[in-house]
Amino acid sequence: MHIGKAGLTLCAAAVALTAGISTPALAQSTQTTSPMAYVRPVHDVPVVNGRAAYLLDTSTDEVRLSHRAQERMPIASLVKVMTAYVVLNEANLDDRVEILASDVGYANAGGAATAGLRVGDSLTVKDLLYATLLPSGADATQALARTYGPGVDEFVAKMNETARDLGLDNTLYVNADGLSGPSGPGYSTAEDQARLAQVAVEDPVFKAITSTIGHTVPTTAENRYYAWRNTNRLLGAPGAVGVKTGYTRAAGYTLTFAAERGDRLLVGVILGESLSSRRFQTAGSLIDWAAAHPAVDARAR
Repeated sequence: MHIGKAGLTLCAAAVALTAGISTPALAQSTQTTSPMAYVRPVHDVPVVNGRAAYLLDTSTDEVRLSHRAQERMPIASLVKVMTAYVVLNEANLDDRVEILASDVGYANAGGAATAGLRVGDSLTVKDLLYATLLPSGADATQALARTYGPGVDEFVAKMNETARDLGLDNTLYVNADGLSGPSGPGYSTAEDQARLAQVAVEDPVFKAITSTIGHTVPTTAENRYYAWRNTNRLLGAPGAVGVKTGYTRAAGYTLTFAAERGDRLLVGVILGESLSSRRFQTAGSLIDWAAAHPAVDARAR
């Protein structure tokens, strides 16, 4: 926990000791069995119902909220943030990738979300990144991983190497999409995913894609027409710039989110939410709260 940096968590603990209830920070050390985790420190911080949550003000490097944020757990399609990040560092956006039957078959066999890609079409890397990050297409991630490993196993190795380079020491990827593989679904933490998102949104292409509500690909001689909508219902809220949604039975509903408010970029993660719509409501409320109660710049201390 970042108690030294986040007076928020410390205040929450003090309030809880007075009231005789457990805060998330204390609950982590006592391993509470309560199915719902509540966070209500000073200034009326919104209730958080997910298994883990983390909120960072990147402009001050101040942790605004940390609840079970270092606990390893499956993250579902938040994995695709790393997939996109690696591809952006490996490929040219105008490169074209042919969609194979194995790409479509993999996504369909796993019951994953798809972008509806059709065998034989050749799409640009940029369009496949839209297909990855908007409708969360596992067919798109499979095509990208296969091409830029080359080979899926080699690509996943690059994902894990990048995670180590970024200091994401509590993260292990087993594929490019977040589905459960033969060895399980892999794992990460709310903090690791927030730190990854902080780096990823510095890339203007990544940020532009995750900020987009809808994207169309016109028919050409090399591909058919596609239209995709972003699964992130937070978009449209003031300053929202993404980032990624996820869901599997093991992970529950997950969300990495980011928003610009004034000169501040707020980045957060919610893991293990039981209701899809509530993750967006919570994220929006956390952004509003953090913007209304700015953190002190820890770097100036």
